[in-house]
Amino acid sequence: MYPVRRCCPLLQRDLAVFCMSSLGTQPKTAGQLKKAIPAAPQRCHTGPGPSLTAQPKPRESAPPSAFNNGTPVCSMGSSSSSRLFSTLAQSLSSAPLAHTHVDPEECEFEQADPEALLRECEEVLRNRPPRPHRDFIQSRASTPHNPQIRIMQWNILAQALGEGKDGFVRCPMEALNWAERKYLILEEILTYRPEILCLQEVDHYYDTFQPVLSSLGYQSSFCPKPCSPCLDVQDNNGPDGCALFFNRQRFQLLCTNHLRLSAMMLKTNQVAIVATLLDRITGRTFCVAVTHLKARSGWEAFRSAQGSHLLQQLKVISSQQGEQPEGVPMVVCGDFNAEPGEEVYRRFMISPLGLDSAYRSLSADGNSEPPYTSWKIRPSGESCATLDYIWYSRGSFSVDAILSMPSEEQIGPDRLPSYHYPSDHLSLVCDLSFIQEPHRLM
Repeated sequence: MYPVRRCCPLLQRDLAVFCMSSLGTQPKTAGQLKKAIPAAPQRCHTGPGPSLTAQPKPRESAPPSAFNNGTPVCSMGSSSSSRLFSTLAQSLSSAPLAHTHVDPEECEFEQADPEALLRECEEVLRNRPPRPHRDFIQSRASTPHNPQIRIMQWNILAQALGEGKDGFVRCPMEALNWAERKYLILEEILTYRPEILCLQEVDHYYDTFQPVLSSLGYQSSFCPKPCSPCLDVQDNNGPDGCALFFNRQRFQLLCTNHLRLSAMMLKTNQVAIVATLLDRITGRTFCVAVTHLKARSGWEAFRSAQGSHLLQQLKVISSQQGEQPEGVPMVVCGDFNAEPGEEVYRRFMISPLGLDSAYRSLSADGNSEPPYTSWKIRPSGESCATLDYIWYSRGSFSVDAILSMPSEEQIGPDRLPSYHYPSDHLSLVCDLSFIQEPHRLM
């Protein structure tokens, strides 16, 4: 495990070393894979989970996947998934790949069946209550010539922060046990099967998310914070950061940018990833970005400055990639740590990039955000806030469906995280489709 480390100027200066992209590399042979991934037994552990202080009801089957747009998420092989999941089950007992900066994209991972992996998750989690059931609200139907792109935005809660710093006073420590919590996170992803997945607070990228999601057909990039608070926690797994995953069968990577956000002429601890993708089905090019802005009250002006810098960089990247004066379309996902009344939110709403927030589609008037995307109880009190967003270019995309938010009753009196939900932030999921350009209708 990583020792406790304090941030220093050298660590901040060496952000380029930490910001390692696993995009665009060539796969290794199967023989080379054995050197990077430890050998695994034939079956993963499916025995009883750890003793729980609460008495949850038996776990029910997860709701059917709402991913049904006719576009495959990934290319699946016919081999069993048990070896992959036994590697996942033992990952915490092996040396973290991130420590040696092994590039997992260079490994040829065994392709996995998502349905089989989902059943594995349900079996491991059978002693936990089920996750809140959430329905998709349709706003329009896609056409065969204009297929949907499913986007998921989620702050998954860094393991080191959940156990060591965040102080969720109503969440039992057993509920945060990584041996099970990682399955709860993966179950959420497998249930909705996004084609683009934007995550924040990822501190198990190399030993968990990258290898597992690679086996499901995702290509990815990871950029850690230059001075991650995870490094101040004993027995941490390295720095947390942003991670971006996309379906490599559907999208072709054109370029990727790792950004260190600035505020008031100062480099900050917050980062962003911007990938320019070509949709192989529609032939359209667009940019997708993931970020995580500064937290805590009293930092509103700081977040606004970070948002301004990000918008400037997005405009430059967009204009470099497109033939049109307005540049290529954008999807920007993130935990902005900002309520809709903050200046950074208004900056995005009035940006020259022509962005809109997808989850406003859920409101009756089409102008209001959900009442919450995060709900937690800390020693300082209860916090119920809207902090997470999926922004999209309103002139290029339409919002076809939105995943509803769970009710207060579903979340429960102890709020998040909990035995039935792994993070203090709720995932946001929407289906977007390109608006047909006039010349494409001729």
